[in-house]
Amino acid sequence: MARYYRTDLRRNHPVSTEITGYALSALLHINEMDCALAAARFLCRRAWNGQSMPFETEASPEGQFTYFFDCGIIVRGLLAAWRATREQEFLDVAAPLGESMAADFASRQGDYHPILKLPEKQPLERDALRWSRSPGCYQLKSAMAWEELYEVTGNPRFRELYEQMLVDALRGYAAFLPGHSDPLKVVDRLHAFLYFLEGLLPRVDDRRCAAALCDGIRRVDGHLAATAPAFERSDVYAQLLRIRIFAHWAGVAPLDLPAARQEAAALAGFQAASTDPHIDGGFYFGRAAGAWLPYVNPVSTAFSLQALALWDQYQAARAPADCRLLI
Repeated sequence: MARYYRTDLRRNHPVSTEITGYALSALLHINEMDCALAAARFLCRRAWNGQSMPFETEASPEGQFTYFFDCGIIVRGLLAAWRATREQEFLDVAAPLGESMAADFASRQGDYHPILKLPEKQPLERDALRWSRSPGCYQLKSAMAWEELYEVTGNPRFRELYEQMLVDALRGYAAFLPGHSDPLKVVDRLHAFLYFLEGLLPRVDDRRCAAALCDGIRRVDGHLAATAPAFERSDVYAQLLRIRIFAHWAGVAPLDLPAARQEAAALAGFQAASTDPHIDGGFYFGRAAGAWLPYVNPVSTAFSLQALALWDQYQAARAPADCRLLI
């Protein structure tokens, strides 16, 4: 899967392993098994070289890079494919990739470098004003891969890795928002902060995690109300709606129905209807001051479709979804 489609240039951005990992989970969610397996096999056979998972398979002028966060997304996608098919190939890549996340990205400070340059696996310089170039609580969603690997392999080291990341994330999450003086950058950080809330779901029965989840939803609510007139992202609406529903199902926070209805309605408004098949049915990434940005994004589409499906599931009073299915 390409990172996104440029509607103004009528062109896809290069293929990304991270986006393919997200797409794999999304395709399984909508029961498109053949396409999901094609994505999984691309990751196993063409992207993974036995040592690293590059962000893009073709090197850019700056070189090749691998991201801690992206590796976790890919592991979770491959594990979803393994659960659906029991094809050993998917587990045979997911497990060593999870191990490399712990070994290759670990820093001397006790956290995890967000980006490594390949093939030497040297950390890229960090940037405190860019969340994607800094370690932080958002990495907890990627660490869900370790918890899921523990469930599959029984290796206690994977659970220990998730638990330590959880402790660190709970300790530092309160400083993540707003995190920037530019309101547009705050919206980007809402997206990342919601990753942290999603990463709490495997321990939602823990009192500390439940409290952080409720606190986090309130924080996102407040910042979203303040920033929406200037900049809105479909993935933020989708992630917030999803986490509200999962928190309700877990008995942590009763669903705020007026807020959920508003978010579902806003989210539906991001879906494109077009004679162009590259766009039709997809979800725009965002809009600034009411004007669409020229990106139709596979991840925004995956998050939005799942959020609206979960909203339908809640309204129909069907059984709660397993949080491992979260894209």
